[in-house]
Amino acid sequence: MTEACTDQNGLPHAVFLRRLAGASSATALDARLGNSAFLALRLVDLLAPGGEPIHPDAFRYQHAATERACGELPATKTETAHLVGLVHSTAEAFRARDARLVVPALLAYAHYLEDELRLDEALDVLDCMLRVGDASLQAADTIATHLRIGRVNRKLHRFDEGEAAYKVAGELAEAAADGHSALLSRVGRAISTQAKGNLAEAERLFREIAADASAAAQREIEAHAHHALGTTLLLRGQVAEGIVAVWRAVGLYQDDSSRVRAFGDLGLMLLAVGEAAGAERALGEVIRRGHAMQDVVLNATIELMHCASSRGDRVGYERWRVACEGRRAGMPPNILADFLLKAGIGQARFGRFRQAEALMDTALSVAERADSNELLFRIERIKNGLRGCEAEVCVASETAAEPFEYSDLGVREVAASLAGLGD
Repeated sequence: MTEACTDQNGLPHAVFLRRLAGASSATALDARLGNSAFLALRLVDLLAPGGEPIHPDAFRYQHAATERACGELPATKTETAHLVGLVHSTAEAFRARDARLVVPALLAYAHYLEDELRLDEALDVLDCMLRVGDASLQAADTIATHLRIGRVNRKLHRFDEGEAAYKVAGELAEAAADGHSALLSRVGRAISTQAKGNLAEAERLFREIAADASAAAQREIEAHAHHALGTTLLLRGQVAEGIVAVWRAVGLYQDDSSRVRAFGDLGLMLLAVGEAAGAERALGEVIRRGHAMQDVVLNATIELMHCASSRGDRVGYERWRVACEGRRAGMPPNILADFLLKAGIGQARFGRFRQAEALMDTALSVAERADSNELLFRIERIKNGLRGCEAEVCVASETAAEPFEYSDLGVREVAASLAGLGD
């Protein structure tokens, strides 16, 4: 069981009660949603095997109270629909004595929470599903859940926990002769290898996975491998090769959400080589296509702010900065630190060094809480050179570690393709 399912005093699903603590009042919408989610998941817990059988009347009483709490939520909210569906599915599962009937609703709710960046809550729901389903779950559902637990932990920078979940998923997939999921598990573990800083090994793994996926006609997995290979090459300073790899992934992806993520990374990489126009086109695709993907859209918004400041567009910079500020309260620490850093760089580019320094000081504090050494080093490096530099130095500090000429043919072809896409 992951950290999300444990809490102060061992109360299950207490992660949802944190919304109550952070709300302006107990009647605030977020507090009511958190409380209703807590009640809904406590209802789901009644389906778990191994405990004393619950009397039907006791279940009906708890179900009625939970249904009433969820029914008082605004019907227009997506989370309300998930909670109402979860309560209904739980009642069906109890009547049929089959916990598997609640699995689709739990998976859908976990997916929603992940997209909303409520990552600890998503882990809680996924753990709940494994606990309640237990041995009755179909192999495909168990494998998919462990893969998602790996991904959510990775987003939380809990790489050891993520790698452990990917390993379990891989072992289960091999036993079930599920080649697709086995390859996905390898991709996840390779991404963890990348995140831990072993870039040479990560590059080797991604090239190997891409070749195996191509041979097995697993186009989506091949796309994931090329995408991750591109980000690994970026980290190694081989930005031109990375851009070409990610663009190849864009062409291979059949799932639009994955393609949106690839466009987001492509925008970052093009910005790193000074190709602001191509970067803005790629990031614009993220804004246009990624409506339900809050984390990716948020990152794209931050980068569009960064693009605008790099072009000296003060109006564009302020427009995107204000858009980011409006979502600041919901940003995870690593994204918040990145936003504050790039907002500070933008202020420096426009000659507002006092504001830039204040933003970077705040970014440092946030990065310390996020326990991100890479972010800390980057912020300190830029902040230390702030007072004695012109704004252009801030641009240089964000470029690739291994400079190269922008005459690279692959990069030119990608930029031209993006221009055609915009047309």
